[in-house]
Amino acid sequence: MNALEELKRHTRVVADTGSFELMRRFQPLDATTNPSLILKAVESSQYRHLVRDVLQQSREQTTEKQVLRLLVQFGREILAIIPGRVSTEVDAALSFNREATIEQADEILQLYSRHGVSPSRVLIKIAATWEGIRAAEALERRGIACNLTLLFSMTQAMACADAGVSLISPFVGRISDWHKARGLSWDSVNEDPGVQSVRAIYSLYAERGYKTEVMGASFRSVEQVLALAGCDLLTVSPELLEGLMNLGLETPLAAALSPRDLSSLKVPALSELPGLCESDFRLELNEDAMATEKLSEGIRLFRRDGDRLRSLLGEMA
Repeated sequence: MNALEELKRHTRVVADTGSFELMRRFQPLDATTNPSLILKAVESSQYRHLVRDVLQQSREQTTEKQVLRLLVQFGREILAIIPGRVSTEVDAALSFNREATIEQADEILQLYSRHGVSPSRVLIKIAATWEGIRAAEALERRGIACNLTLLFSMTQAMACADAGVSLISPFVGRISDWHKARGLSWDSVNEDPGVQSVRAIYSLYAERGYKTEVMGASFRSVEQVLALAGCDLLTVSPELLEGLMNLGLETPLAAALSPRDLSSLKVPALSELPGLCESDFRLELNEDAMATEKLSEGIRLFRRDGDRLRSLLGEMA
C-alpha cells in the first residue's frame, strides 16, 4: 500500500507537468499546465518535433498564434493519455484585460474543437485578478469551465465562488514560502499557513454549499499533499508524485478533509449573492500583503516564461 494509491481513494489526483511519459507513469485523472511547464517541456529535445509540427502548420501566423497552437497541441497529447480534463492557460499578459481574456479563451476552445476535443475536457486557466474573475464569470455563463489560478486569499476564493467559477487553484507552497522568507516556522504541517489556507477555503465552500471545486496546488512536500487528502482535487508535481508512490503506509490513509458530494450542490444564482464590488475586492486584496505580492509575482513569472516560449518559437521558425 503506497501513499499515492491511498490518496487517490480520497481525492482526484492531477498531474502538474507537461511530460507525457510521466503522465503515463502516474496515471492521474486530470492534468494542469502553465507557460513554465510547457517551456520546460519544449526545451527538452524529445518534444521538439511538436514545435516543428506546429510551426510547419502555422507559418503565416504570428508568434502569439503559434504559441496558442502549441499549448493546444500539448493539451491534445495529454488528453490522449488521461481520462479527464486538461487546464490550458490564457496568456498572463492578459491578466488585467477582461475582454481579451474572453477572446483568447474562445480561441483556445476553437483550436481544440477543430481537432475533435470536446470543451467538457478543457478548463480555461485564468489568473484570479478582478478582471480574470469577471472574464471567468462571463465564460461560465456560456458553459465554459474555468480554473482560476494564482489564488492566495479568501478574498479571491469568495469572489470566484460568487462568480460561479468551476474550479480554483490555491497555491499552498507559495503561501508557505512567503511566510518562511519572513522568519516564520511551524512544528507541524497542520500549522503550515499554505495548508491552513486551503482548509479554510474548502470548509467555507462546504458550509455555504458552493459547487466550485478546490484544487490545492504548488506543493513543496509530500506532507503538505497528504495534509489535504479529501480535498476535491490536488495537482502535484512529478517529483512529489514519485515521493508519494515510494512512500509505503502501514495503515490506510485517513482523509484530512471530509469529501463533498458535489452532485448535491448548486451554483448559487448570481442575483442572490451580494458579492464584492470591485473597490472592496481590490481593497481587501491590498490589505493582504502576502496575496498581493504572490499574485503579482506569479503573473510576472508566467509572463516571463510566456515571452521565453515565444522567443524560442521565433528562433525555430
